[in-house]
Amino acid sequence: MKHTDRTGLVEQILKEDLNLTNEQVAVAAGLTEEQGIQLWRNLGFPDPGDEAVFGKSDIQAASIVAATIDHGFMDERTIFRLTRALGQTMARLADWEVTILVDQLESDVSEGKRDSRLDAALAMTGSASKEFDRLLLHVWHRHLAAAAMRIETRGSNEELLSTTMTVGFADMTRFTALSNRLDHVELAEVVEEFETRCGDIVTAGGGRIIKTLGDAMLFVHADPIEATHVSLDVLAGIRSRPNLPDVRVGLATGSVVSRLGDVFGPPVNLAARLSNVARANRILVDRETADAIAGEFDTRVLPPRPIKGFGNISPITVTERRGFTVR
Repeated sequence: MKHTDRTGLVEQILKEDLNLTNEQVAVAAGLTEEQGIQLWRNLGFPDPGDEAVFGKSDIQAASIVAATIDHGFMDERTIFRLTRALGQTMARLADWEVTILVDQLESDVSEGKRDSRLDAALAMTGSASKEFDRLLLHVWHRHLAAAAMRIETRGSNEELLSTTMTVGFADMTRFTALSNRLDHVELAEVVEEFETRCGDIVTAGGGRIIKTLGDAMLFVHADPIEATHVSLDVLAGIRSRPNLPDVRVGLATGSVVSRLGDVFGPPVNLAARLSNVARANRILVDRETADAIAGEFDTRVLPPRPIKGFGNISPITVTERRGFTVR
């Protein structure tokens, strides 16, 4: 099966003909038509209507969902919540991968290795797909094990979805002015370097990245002292890159709820607000964090100021204690 036009791109990547409707897939898999539509939506795709846009692999995927429900491993609500998480995660991963591959695709075309970007994309996905599938599965298992361990290490009286942790919010200063000065390629390079450098520092220090927001990053850490070490490392690491603008960090400690790969709660909002009022190359923390790190770092209470959603708060600035070296 060889397709060189855009209409055959999906078939080429999936390596099968797409000649089945949603109703046919649902019936073959043992789902109702409504369940089939809901599954497709949860996976992040628009309603197919009566179009024949499915193949045999879609029947296999839908059959897994149907069997999971029928055998009682999970109820319908749970399995559909999982498919929604899968769809959102895979959509973001696919977009991320495509943007990374663009430079390689353009290079292959300009050097005459491929006739078009479409040909280059098909060749790349065809050669790398199988090996990357194995890598993807391995990384997922690794993260699944890490997530399970985070739950296991919590106290027996703690709620599974709620726990106390320190939330960090790091963002680049003067980003709006920077975005007006750089072209879109240069701006993308700045954002990628910020995310890469910041992400490396956070994970190396035992933290966990929750999400990136272009000019900002939200992360969490189980230990407020280590979260502060990480934040100082972020300031130093970004400051050492002359092409990156300065960074500021807000830290807040308290109970947060983990849901859908995100975290929610007052500490999340407060960390973002503290970052917003911090000066460049500074860390501002809340009282809970300051109390927890008092024996390790020098802290100074600043005059109270209005913090949106929290009233008047006295932020606390953190500096490394004399003789302390940033890692």
